Amino acid sequence: MIRIVIADDHAIVRNGLRQYFSEQVDLRVTGEAANGREALELVRQGDLDVLVMDLSMPGQSGVDALAAIHARVPELPILILSGFPEAHYATTMLKQGASGYLNKECDPEEIVNAIRTIARGRKYISTAVAEQLASGLDPTASKEPHELLSERELQVFLRLAKGETIGHIADGMSLSVKTVSTYRTRVMEKMALKSNSDLTYYALKAGLIQ
Repeated sequence: MIRIVIADDHAIVRNGLRQYFSEQVDLRVTGEAANGREALELVRQGDLDVLVMDLSMPGQSGVDALAAIHARVPELPILILSGFPEAHYATTMLKQGASGYLNKECDPEEIVNAIRTIARGRKYISTAVAEQLASGLDPTASKEPHELLSERELQVFLRLAKGETIGHIADGMSLSVKTVSTYRTRVMEKMALKSNSDLTYYALKAGLIQ
C-alpha cells in the first residue's frame, strides 16, 4: 500500500484526487494539506510514502515547500501536480528535488502511474519533459532567462513577481532583508530586468504565475 499526502489549496482538487486514489487497491490517502507549511508538518509526522503537491499555494508555496521538504527528507518521492505547463517548470523542479512533474490537465491514470513509479524510487518523466532534458544536454540550446536562476533566486523571483515585499519574503524564507535584496539584484542582472513590474510582466507572460 502506497501512503499518499495531497497538498493543494483547492479542496475540490484534493477531494477529486482522494476519490480517484480510493479506487486503486494499492493507494491510500493519509493526509491533506492546503499550503506548504501544512505539507511540511505532515511530512514531519512521517505517515506517507509519496507527496503529491501543487506549486501555487498561499503562504509557503509549493516551490518553497519543495526546497524545505527535500532538505529535510531528501529520499521522499515528491510528485508536482501543477496548473503550470511542464515546459515552464518541469526540468527546474526535477533538478531541485522533485521526483516527477505533471500538469493538472493530464489523464488521472497518468498521475497514478507516476505515483507508482516514484514510489519505487524512480523518476517519472513524461515524453515532453524527456525532450526538454535532452535539449538541456545540448550546450548550443538556448535557455529562457528564468532557467538561469538558482533555486533560491527562483523562489525570490516568483515571490517578487507576485507582489511580495522584500521584508515579507525575508520572513517567509527565514532570511535577512539584506540577503533577499542581494538575491533580487542577482535575479535582475541574470534576467536583464529593471523593476519588480518587469518581473511580474515576465512571469505572467511566461505562465509562471496566474
